[in-house]
Amino acid sequence: MTGIRSGSVVAAVLSVGLLAGCGGGSSKAPESFESFTAEEIYKRGEYELENTRKPKDAVKYFTEVERLYPYSEWAKRALIMQAYSYHRARDYEEARGAAQRFIDTYPGDEDAAYAKYLLALSYYDQIDEIGRDQGLTFQALQSLREVIEQYPDTEYARSAILKFDLAFDHLAAKEMEIGRYYLKRGHYTAAINRFRVVVEEYQTTTHTPEALMRLVEAYLALGLNDQAQTAGAILGHNFQSSPFYEDAYAQLRGHGLKPEARGDSWLTRVYRQVIQGKWL
Repeated sequence: MTGIRSGSVVAAVLSVGLLAGCGGGSSKAPESFESFTAEEIYKRGEYELENTRKPKDAVKYFTEVERLYPYSEWAKRALIMQAYSYHRARDYEEARGAAQRFIDTYPGDEDAAYAKYLLALSYYDQIDEIGRDQGLTFQALQSLREVIEQYPDTEYARSAILKFDLAFDHLAAKEMEIGRYYLKRGHYTAAINRFRVVVEEYQTTTHTPEALMRLVEAYLALGLNDQAQTAGAILGHNFQSSPFYEDAYAQLRGHGLKPEARGDSWLTRVYRQVIQGKWL
């Protein structure tokens, strides 16, 4: 299983004798588990997880390990495997519940980092299309940040950083989509407010060059030349090779203007930060 150490949570070899004792390899669970050891039940769950197309079928075995052998080492392993099985089945709410129970019960365990990562992943994997509600994206960001901050030296933190950047970019994309919608319909002030969010709050994302170009377009439409020129200057300073700069430059030239910081607006303050090396 990806993300769990060999020998820690998942056993390396399945017992053939166990499979026969548990029903000859059938996926049907026996009516009673009392005659089996914790290890036998756990490995049966592992077999179901890796050899069937129904990850949830494995959950009942891991649950039984917890019920029959509470507070044992196998119960601890079974709990995190419940979270993993639910996640494989795309039952993200149950996955979060099991992962959180592991964190609450075994906060100092070496697998707590994986449980925390799995919890964050259950939010991340639910992120919807750009045009839909972004509540899960915010929750994913918060959970991924916790992995990064609490377990900075783990492989899970490295993966969380990559996913954090993608989720962050997703939020910026949402603002851009709405901004373009307003801009296309001539609602320039509403569009500017959306593009401003990208420039000020999501400036490290891939959407910043376009947001600045759209600001040039919107401000020119409103006759606010100083702001348009300043947005163009920021774009030229940071993204001069971008096609969005070429577009913004052409728009300014079409109005007899050039990219330069002018006036005293929020964009002028951003420009000063750019020059001072405090932005991007």
